[in-house]
Amino acid sequence: MSGRPELRGRAARLARLLPAGAGQAARTPFVLLVVLLLGGGLIGLLVLNSALSEGAFRLDDLQKETKSLTDEEQALQRDVDSYSAPDALQRRARELGMVPGGDPAFLGPDGKVKGVPGAAGSAARAPVITPPEALAPSPARTPSRAAGPAPGATPAPGSRQRSAGASTQPPTTPGR
Repeated sequence: MSGRPELRGRAARLARLLPAGAGQAARTPFVLLVVLLLGGGLIGLLVLNSALSEGAFRLDDLQKETKSLTDEEQALQRDVDSYSAPDALQRRARELGMVPGGDPAFLGPDGKVKGVPGAAGSAARAPVITPPEALAPSPARTPSRAAGPAPGATPAPGSRQRSAGASTQPPTTPGR
């Protein structure tokens, strides 16, 4: 136990070297540092929480705006779909004075006419003035070809064959 008196002696010597209030003075900066760290941490958490709350409110506003814009887009798409429906297009075309086209004819790569062209629906409304040269039969166009398609010629997809006695009524245009 001879080591114990030396420890006491060293502690006693240190105690004599330091003044009585020096232990208290050495703790003060540490306590201030801990208090500042805790206070800074709390203030940082408060600022972070406020920023998160603000972001949540902004996100909620943006979600509401997105929902309203999506609803508006869907309403506009329904309008576009209703205007582009075939019956709506036909009705609008008639309102503008347009008439359905006749049966188309196509030129093949060899220069032969495929299909029998038909007059548009407006032929009943406006008289067609035909020059005398067009009335004379030509070798390229014979009366038998005018009555039906040429042998071996295939009509174009979607083209309709009209009978000789079929008559079409001109479309009525409201207000005109």
